[in-house]
Amino acid sequence: MAQLPFTEIPVTTDDSFEFEYAILDPSLFETPCEISGVIKFGRFFMPSLYGIIFLTGLLGNLLVIVTYICYVKLKTITDIYMMNLAIADMIFLCTLPFWAVDGYTDWIFGPFMCKIMNGLYTINFYSCMLTLACVSVNRYNFIVQSTKMLKSKTKMVHSKLVCTGIWVLAIILTLPEFILSEAYTGIPDRIICTMVYPPNSDIIKVGVHVTQMVVGFLIPFVTMIICYTFIAKTLLHAKGRQKSKSLKIIIAVVIVFIICELPFNIVLLMQTLEIMSEESMSCEYRVNVDYAIIVTEGIAYVHCCLNPILYVFLGVKFRNNFLKILKDAGCISQKQLAKYLKTEYETSQQKSGISETTSLHPL
Repeated sequence: MAQLPFTEIPVTTDDSFEFEYAILDPSLFETPCEISGVIKFGRFFMPSLYGIIFLTGLLGNLLVIVTYICYVKLKTITDIYMMNLAIADMIFLCTLPFWAVDGYTDWIFGPFMCKIMNGLYTINFYSCMLTLACVSVNRYNFIVQSTKMLKSKTKMVHSKLVCTGIWVLAIILTLPEFILSEAYTGIPDRIICTMVYPPNSDIIKVGVHVTQMVVGFLIPFVTMIICYTFIAKTLLHAKGRQKSKSLKIIIAVVIVFIICELPFNIVLLMQTLEIMSEESMSCEYRVNVDYAIIVTEGIAYVHCCLNPILYVFLGVKFRNNFLKILKDAGCISQKQLAKYLKTEYETSQQKSGISETTSLHPL
């Protein structure tokens, strides 16, 4: 899962790498700092990392979407959430090539695409994070409450309404990006795509930052911690060997979320406190924050690549359907597929000591 484009970047004054620092707020351009190292680092780091994330994330999420469309057919509530998560990640990833080009050169796509890319970026960011929260609640209902949901038409309709509500809320929260995003020449020879706030609008900037931290991190994080804590307690009291793998999945999901999302939100909090502070921060502080933003934001983007692995690929159902895709593509024979499915069935029978309501794998 990923974050908003960083709001503070360095700006060039010529091609000889004599740089001035300028926060992307025209009212603050009078605060210059030497930051050529940040520019050079960003021009290498951002396109390289964004390209890797785009290719690997696109492959993983596209595989999830193809599997659900062609084989699974969205038969359960979990299927709906996983499909929604993959679509959000996919659209989000498709904005990364634009930001990779922007990081290497300038914004060359015009003012209209600036608004569209910023908007799409943020919509799918919010949608992804809120969907992760819903997935944890869904798993809590299935495992802790032992809710029978696999063929419940009422709950299927409810989950579709929840996903629709997530997208509507994400669009509403993204209105500032659509309205305030601009592409302009803030410094000679440097075209910038960013949100341009009206003069004396610190409250709006703080509101945008706080909304991102609360909706895009705090709410999903707290929801996951609460739900997965109860799930872990339930699994610890369950019998059978399958619970061990389920607990490992839970731990991996939480750890990955913290590692990917927490660092950037700490830096975002630092920025928010700087906006609220009446004292001007030193150049050294701003340079360090710029480095931190570039690195932690890239780490946050990695979440999009890991979501398919953590939430889909580890499941037995997905592995079976993936083998069917390989068979249809001619990579394996029908005999090999049947042999694997038979082995998988026999293994599941041997591990039947743990009931379906205490296993994460159907999820």
